Amino acid sequence: MGAALARTRRLTPGYVAPVPAGPYSDEQIDAAIDAITEPGAFGEAEKTVVRAAPQLQRVLAEALDAGGWFGESHEAGVLKAATTPDEEARLNAVRTLLAEEARMGMMVGVSVGWALAEQLAKTDSGEG
Repeated sequence: MGAALARTRRLTPGYVAPVPAGPYSDEQIDAAIDAITEPGAFGEAEKTVVRAAPQLQRVLAEALDAGGWFGESHEAGVLKAATTPDEEARLNAVRTLLAEEARMGMMVGVSVGWALAEQLAKTDSGEG
């Protein structure tokens, strides 16, 4: 998609781009990432997410739980990080755990967002 068209779509209130079917080339993915890193790229998306946050938080929590992220192994990791005797090692373990949680949450969050976009596309096309 051209830069001008991408800018127009981001600036058009209420515009929701359909999620096209993949697979995507590396160049397409790189261009899309470049487009969303521009200032203001998330304005409308942020408004939508804020409106849907309570429901999306529930879906994300359920997906993380179903994936076993908050199971016994996670609790063991939390306990190990919190009780490591050496202060520097403990801080490193906590930082690592937080980074892993953030990555997992982002990956599951993207998956939830993608599924939501596909569902909305079905609704728009009369399938859902």
